[in-house]
Amino acid sequence: MAPVFKLCLPALLLTVSIAAQAEEKTLNLYSWADYVAPETLQRFEKETGIHVRYDTFDTSEVLETKLLTGGSGYDVVVPSSSVLARGLAAGALKEIPHDGLKGYANLDPDLLEKLAAVDPGNRYGVPYTWGTLGLGMNVEAVKQRLPDVPLNSLDLLFKPEYASKLKDCGIAILDSPQEVIGLALHYLGKDPYSTDKTDLAAADALLQQLQPSVLYVATGRQINDLANGSVCLALTYNGDASMAADQARKANKPFEVAYRIPKEGTLVWQDNLAIPKDAPHPEAARTFIEFMLRPESVAALTNTLFFATANQAATPLVDEAVRNDPDIYPKPDVRERLYADRSMSLKDMRQRTRLWTTFRSRQ
Repeated sequence: MAPVFKLCLPALLLTVSIAAQAEEKTLNLYSWADYVAPETLQRFEKETGIHVRYDTFDTSEVLETKLLTGGSGYDVVVPSSSVLARGLAAGALKEIPHDGLKGYANLDPDLLEKLAAVDPGNRYGVPYTWGTLGLGMNVEAVKQRLPDVPLNSLDLLFKPEYASKLKDCGIAILDSPQEVIGLALHYLGKDPYSTDKTDLAAADALLQQLQPSVLYVATGRQINDLANGSVCLALTYNGDASMAADQARKANKPFEVAYRIPKEGTLVWQDNLAIPKDAPHPEAARTFIEFMLRPESVAALTNTLFFATANQAATPLVDEAVRNDPDIYPKPDVRERLYADRSMSLKDMRQRTRLWTTFRSRQ
């Protein structure tokens, strides 16, 4: 048997080597669905020879669980700033040195500054997309019921005399306790991240006033429901409302769907590219991030999902109607009224979750 073994060993080693090389030419990406344009992925694979395995999540909590548990097998993940902060606290992320990172100079300094509040020195996250939490609406339905109320005001939600008049056409609320409670606190003139019991009680009272007029609390339903007229007002993300508007236009609906940034100010969120500490292919991850820092790589995403890109050099490549929309790319005076996403301790998040559970249980 020994001679046979000697003859087979080189072939076996060659097979193992080929398999290892194939594995090294792989990038495991974990992100929201459709968060990289298909043509961008195709160009990346063709140019680098690196095959992308693209898995998706539908809530930030799912990503956070995988990230904090470790051993996910992913090379690049796309966390929000608050999830990034908790990943940092847990030691779950790999540093991404800026030196020699091609395209890093294209990033919006304001977004880098906001991210630095949770990622000092911007050492672990690379800003990718950003947007706001605000009001998606069926313009005709809202104006019919509230002809003299500004469409860019949170009064539509938080004043019972207004919300009650929209109850019949449907109000939908995003299922996100930290973001919605934070917005309620901001509307009341308080710190969106306050842990003061009196402040939270005031936010609770505000949500209780709203609750009788709410059709549902959910994530993901608002796009189709705004597009087909099943709801007339939704507290949602700008990209989701803009996708609903696009669907309604293409379906020739007899109404306009629009998105408005609240004049009172609101949350500005951003998603970031990051590398897990135990990423199996860290060099491929860096190559991918550099590729996504090219202007043409992210402009296509903004043109289809309507989320602003953090890459300033990409803005001229974005469709004119999108880049000139002040509710997608807000003007400087509006940006001054936006507050950044921020991490909270598990204890403080549980406090908000209990409040939110009570609000949701009445649905």
